[in-house]
Amino acid sequence: MKEITAKEFKQEVLEGGKVAVDFYSSECPPCEALAPKFEGLAELYGDEIKFIKIFRQDNRELAESLDVNGSPTVIFYNDGELVGDKLSGGIKRSDMISNLNALLPEQKATEIKNKIKPRVSEYDTIILGGGPGGLTAGLYLCQAKVNAVLVDIMLPGGQVSTTHKVSNYPGFVDPQPGFMLAHYMSEQTKICGTKYKVAVDVTLVDLENKTIVVDEFETIKAKKIILATGASPRYIGVPGEKELKGNGISYCATCDAKYFHDKDVIVIGGGNSAIEEADFITKFAKKVTIIHQFDKLQANKEAQEKAFANPKIEFVFDTEPQGFEKNGNIVKIATKNMKTGETATLKADGVFIFVGMKPNTDLFGDTLETDDWGYIKTNEDMKTSIDGIYAVGDIRSKKYRQITTAVADGTIAAISITKELDS
Repeated sequence: MKEITAKEFKQEVLEGGKVAVDFYSSECPPCEALAPKFEGLAELYGDEIKFIKIFRQDNRELAESLDVNGSPTVIFYNDGELVGDKLSGGIKRSDMISNLNALLPEQKATEIKNKIKPRVSEYDTIILGGGPGGLTAGLYLCQAKVNAVLVDIMLPGGQVSTTHKVSNYPGFVDPQPGFMLAHYMSEQTKICGTKYKVAVDVTLVDLENKTIVVDEFETIKAKKIILATGASPRYIGVPGEKELKGNGISYCATCDAKYFHDKDVIVIGGGNSAIEEADFITKFAKKVTIIHQFDKLQANKEAQEKAFANPKIEFVFDTEPQGFEKNGNIVKIATKNMKTGETATLKADGVFIFVGMKPNTDLFGDTLETDDWGYIKTNEDMKTSIDGIYAVGDIRSKKYRQITTAVADGTIAAISITKELDS
């Protein structure tokens, strides 16, 4: 592996045969997460493919000429031609391997795969999930000198990192951008000493044996496991929804609202998330129409008052979407009035759906006791129905799901584990 500057780019990359190039930056958590993967793959593939690192901040003109606008970004070359995928953000090892293998003959790629040696690592506690609950658990465990590792298929932060503003987290007078609050939490836990394995593929979770496998080659064993995988946006489940996800339908205003400047947007839902995110979308959109299945909103009064006072927001009550179609850049929504049965078709440039969440429990099968909605049941110490397995945050069965309640769950689980390990 070699680090170069823009002056050496032509010789080392364009004339370098098969090359993987990592544009990285300083003070960049995703870059830190990628570094050991990039170095490890350089050891595996280094005889066939050249691995290059470029410090983006000192080579900005080169980066911009290649349409590299974020860190880290990994691009691939074959005899001077840009090939494969442009990978950025939380880059997974499996995506790197897929692009590296594409540069090689199939037989050579198989030979390299066979060189990968299985690895086993052991910890006192595995934290599976890096939202506020998991990060808090990691902080308390490392401060108690418990050897813990935090594993996440994404980068740390959870849903908080995609939330526009957080105004009710104690200790901050001014509302905090969600990604910054997540960053503060993550850095505090990492500096404390909790090990991170993030942006990985979790290929096996064996709760009974306290074992998980990441990236198909590393087996991690522990005495305890904390499940903190959170929840994901719930689908409405009508025709066209999944087909248009990411192509007209979004579930994240922070991610996608900026693409609807001076356009018409429809928001589906009437809870806190729907109403607060609709208000945020009006910073960009010309008009936001909220469709809600009931005759009243379920959001808190403050959010409702703000929405009703916003001249850009209109409401369609007692109505449910029946299906989605896309015609050019316009999304057509078939609707039905739940009281009258009347049907109609609404049109918008984009649709945002906020109708609740579902627990991320697919990795665990049906091994744990859950409530009627699939959330994991625990006792007051956050213990689940399997000995040594704990659940915290939005994945847990409880009445309220907030950042502060997830933090409390993580605290309790960590203290409980610490006391058990000490005894």
